[in-house]
Amino acid sequence: MTECNHINAGRRGLLIAGALSATAVAVPGVAGAAEAAHAAAQAGQAPPVLMKVNLDINGQRHSLELDTRTTLLDALREYLHLTGTKKGCDHGQCGACTVMLDGQRINACLSLAVMHEGARITTIEGLGTPDKLHPMQAAFIAHDGYQCGYCTPGQICSAVAALGEIRQGIPSHVSVDLNAAPQATPEELRERMSGNLCRCGAYSNIIEAISEVAGRPA
Repeated sequence: MTECNHINAGRRGLLIAGALSATAVAVPGVAGAAEAAHAAAQAGQAPPVLMKVNLDINGQRHSLELDTRTTLLDALREYLHLTGTKKGCDHGQCGACTVMLDGQRINACLSLAVMHEGARITTIEGLGTPDKLHPMQAAFIAHDGYQCGYCTPGQICSAVAALGEIRQGIPSHVSVDLNAAPQATPEELRERMSGNLCRCGAYSNIIEAISEVAGRPA
């Protein structure tokens, strides 16, 4: 077994050396950096690359120095302690981390914080307060648009942005006439909210809440 391990280790070393040699031939200027990166990784000394970024979050300016790999979601939760935005799947599939970036909704788990220098970001904390609820927050309460509540911040941010898309005349996949202004019908709202999952199954109540804010019967 020891001899086998030596053979495997030798094989790995040969493959790494071959890859570095190929890099040196294809991109000579990168060869030194590739070798240095490999040596640092082998020694466990690869430091994170830090970058300063300024973010306007809920109307307040924040200056952070972050690892360039930090997602916007982790910057909000771990560095600014805005934990209303939830981490669900961390793969952009559940919508729990939805926030609004310059008025448009995005999945914060799929976006790097350093990409948004100077951007205007709105999280659930910036929509309303317990003393002065946003109309969408009040509608979710009135229509019982949540159960466990974990997905609710993302649902509400997405709903506010979805109505903004309709007001701007942006069609969806179910819009019948692309030349006509879209309407906040239940079909439109279901399509636009399809990226936000509710594991408790409160979908019908969510549509009722959004329809109330849009001024249409569900």
